[in-house]
Order: sequence, then C-alpha cells, then structure tokens
Amino acid sequence: MIELSPIALGFLGSLAAGLLTAIGAIPVLFGRVPSRATRDMALGFAAGVMLAASFFSLIIPALDAAEPMFESAVMPALIVCISILLGMGAVALMNERLPHEHFKTGREGPDAASLRRVWLFIIAITIHNFPEGLAVGVGFGADGLTGGLPLAIGIGLQNAPEGLAVAVSLLGEGYTKFRAWVIAALTGLVEPIGGLLGAGIITLSQPLLPWGLAFAAGAMLYVISHEIIPETHRSGHQNRATLGLAVGLVLMLFLDVWLG
Repeated sequence: MIELSPIALGFLGSLAAGLLTAIGAIPVLFGRVPSRATRDMALGFAAGVMLAASFFSLIIPALDAAEPMFESAVMPALIVCISILLGMGAVALMNERLPHEHFKTGREGPDAASLRRVWLFIIAITIHNFPEGLAVGVGFGADGLTGGLPLAIGIGLQNAPEGLAVAVSLLGEGYTKFRAWVIAALTGLVEPIGGLLGAGIITLSQPLLPWGLAFAAGAMLYVISHEIIPETHRSGHQNRATLGLAVGLVLMLFLDVWLG
C-alpha cells in the first residue's frame, strides 16, 4: 500500500473537496434549479460546516499544538488569537485590494473597468475558496488523515451548495447552462493550490503549526461572516438559513469527533 506524504494528502484532499463544487453545480445542466429558499438553506448549511470546522478542527487543535511549547497558558491563547485576526485580516486585505464583483452587491476593490465581468466574479469566488483549501491542507499537514479527513469531507459538503449558487447566479447573468457549470467548476480548483501551500508550510516547520491552524480558521471565519451569512439572509429566508447552519454545524462536529 502506498503511503502518501502529508503534502500529497493536503493537495489531493483539497482537490477532492474543490471538485464537489462542480458536482454541486450539475443541476443547472438539466434545468432543475432549486428554489431560492432551498439554496439559502443549503448555503446556511455550508456556513455551519465552516463554522464548526473553524473551531473544532482548527482552533482547538491550534491551542493543543501551542500548549506544549510554553509553560504558561497565556502564550498559546495569545498566539491563537493573533493568528485568527491575521487570517481574517489577510482575506479582508484581498477583498480590499483585488478587483472583484459580487452577484448582489456589485463591484468592490480597485477600479477594474478593463476586466470582463465574468473575471470579476471568478476573483470573488477565488477569494472565498482559497482559505478553504488552505484549511484542508493545514489539517493534513498537521496530523495526516486524522487531522485532514474531517476537514476535507466537511469543506467538500459545503462546496456543493456553493457551486450551485455560483452556477445559478451566472445563469441569471445570461450565461448558458454549460458555461455557467464550467465556471462554477473552475472556481473550486483554487482549493488544491491553497491545500498544497497549507500542507507544505506546516510540514516544513512544526513551530508554525498553531499559527497555521488558527490563521486558516480566521480566514474561514471572515468568509462566513462577510460573504455567506449575509447572502443567505438577503432574500428573507433567514429562518431556513439558520436551520441549515444548525444542521451543518452539528454534522461537522459529529464528523470531526467520529473521524478525528
């Protein structure tokens, strides 16, 4: 049996999670698009999965990894807090500096009049998906299959409704079914890049482990707060979205305990 390195596992795990974006978008090819309420509930589920993964698969392991390095409990907590803020700040900076466009709120970032609208959408989704791949890679780099598998499954599960949401939004912008599906599928392929980077950094430098875990958590928390939850509440389906969030959270918690 071939034993894969943590870096290879991080790449393959994040690739598999990213490919579920394409699988989730398949209904648009057949014209069977769920209602907006159902899509908001599915995105709420995605937010719940990411929220649970941030705490149970990243922040708590970050604290556990930092504690043996110091005699005091203050330093591990301080490292994790700083890293979370750095992760949130990094995604916020990308959001500020990279030209991109959201389906509802329009263009953000620097002036990008020369860029075609579809590329602005792709940049927006890239900002969103990269931290997810980073988190999966960090998980595999930290503890192999035990650390990465729950994250890969959880992130993959939440990628499916996100892929559908992207494809449906592109349909609304006038793209053909096939082109909308292809673009949605391609947005998931940024995740293995993040996975490779996350696994590589953690594998090469163990002292960076708590920093990397908490940084990835902070990046995902920013995406949850800034992108997913506001989107699910925009059309008046917040009750269904909250139900989806609750189901996603407890499912990810169960997977983390069971598989981790």
